[in-house]
Parts: sequence; C-alpha cells; structure tokens
Amino acid sequence: MINNTTSTGAAVSTATGPLEINDLTVAYRDTPVLSDVDLSIPEGKLVAVIGPNGAGKSTLIKAVLGLIPSVAGSVRIYGQPYETQRKLVGYVPQRSSVDWDFPTTALDVVMMGTYGNLGWFKRPGKRQHDQAMASLQQLGMTDYAERQINQLSGGQQQRVFLARALAQDAQIYFMDEPFVGVDATTEKAIVDLLKALQKQGKTVIVVHHDLDSAPEYFDWVVLLNKRLIAAGPFGETFTSDNLRRTYGGAMMAAIKHFEHFEADKGSR
Repeated sequence: MINNTTSTGAAVSTATGPLEINDLTVAYRDTPVLSDVDLSIPEGKLVAVIGPNGAGKSTLIKAVLGLIPSVAGSVRIYGQPYETQRKLVGYVPQRSSVDWDFPTTALDVVMMGTYGNLGWFKRPGKRQHDQAMASLQQLGMTDYAERQINQLSGGQQQRVFLARALAQDAQIYFMDEPFVGVDATTEKAIVDLLKALQKQGKTVIVVHHDLDSAPEYFDWVVLLNKRLIAAGPFGETFTSDNLRRTYGGAMMAAIKHFEHFEADKGSR
C-alpha cells in the first residue's frame, strides 16, 4: 500500500478511492429517503450530484458525514470510517442552514477550518492566521476579513464558507448547493476554486441543480432519485435514458437539457 502525505501531515492511502458507499439506506420516521446506494468515486474528480427535489441529494452528503443516522450500509473515506478520517474531509453546508447572526468575523469563521489540525488545548497561532488569510485571498475576500458575517452579502457569505473549507486543506470536499442564490462574481469564484482544487488532486462532490451548467463545471455525475440511478463520466452517464429514469414526471425539461448538452458536444 502506498501512502501520500498532505501538508497537514495526514496519511492518505492511494490503494482505495476517496469515497466508497455500500448499501446505504437512510430513513426519516420510517420513511425511506435513500435506499441501497452503492457508489464509488475516483480520485481527483469534480462530481455533481443531480436529481429532482426530494431525491435525497443533501441527505446523501449528510449521511456520509454522519450528520444524520443511516439505517443500513457503510461509508469509507480512503478505506476507513469517516470518524477516523475527519482531517481529510472539508464540508460546505447549505447557506440557508447557517446562523448568520452569530457575532463573529469572516476571518474567525475561516480560522475554524484550521482547528481540526491543532492538537488538544492548542490555540490557533500565526500559521493558522496566515492559512486563513490565504484562503480568503483565494476567494477574493481579504478586504472583508474583519467584517461581521451578518454584514456580508449572500455571495460574500458563501465565499467565506468556501474559504473555511479551503483552510482545512482536505483531500475530499463535500459542498451542498454552493451555487444557489449567489451572484455572478461568486459563481465564477466557486468555479475557479473547483478547478484549482482538482489541479491539486483533490476530489470535490457537489449537490447541484442547474443541468445547463453541470457539464461545464463538472467531469463526473451522480444521478440520484432516492436510489442511485447512474454514476460516471458526464459523456457516458448524462444520457436521455438516465435522465428519464432520474426525473420521471419532470422528464421533458430534463431531456431538453440533455439535448443542449449533446448539441454542445457535437459543435466542439
């Protein structure tokens, strides 16, 4: 087995993929939300998790991170349970789930991303401060470091949370609808960040709704509707048949997006 070492000192096994899910089932009050999901994500991919409303996309991410319990199945991050691999994982939650009235600055929020690499009872120092500032700079938010987060626009708040995940220096990132409700500047900043992370060999898994932009932003797709419909490279997986199986009653709108995707491929 070959191990790589991140800049945080965490060993990363290259013998297994960054994410392996086997027979994952999640239920809310005895109502199945996800059933028997088997999924394997290769290293270094930008992955879009796509499906209709209520398909269980956010649930999938939360179950992987242990934020909600699963009824059955297993999840492995680089071959080990998530609980032992937390330092390798970065997470950007839905912006609507965050209490933006909490009295803290943008810099403080990003500094929180460095805490997992500190030992017990150690306080963040200059290294963590510099790491947080570098993350803010990468998202174009340096000038807002001392601004209270409740004084930022929605797009700026989203960039702060992306900077926090970046400061974790993780190997695999989970982002829950990062593009929702953001301005064009923030959308470009997110896309640039995704590409930069991929160049570093990171794996990024994103819950995404926009079928038009998905083939442009991502190279892998997971089609989900309470069960795994299909997963793989966009060119092989984003097909009219798979979209029919994924979207059901909303099929026609999804097929139109597929037709645009096929037309774009043909013109390249």
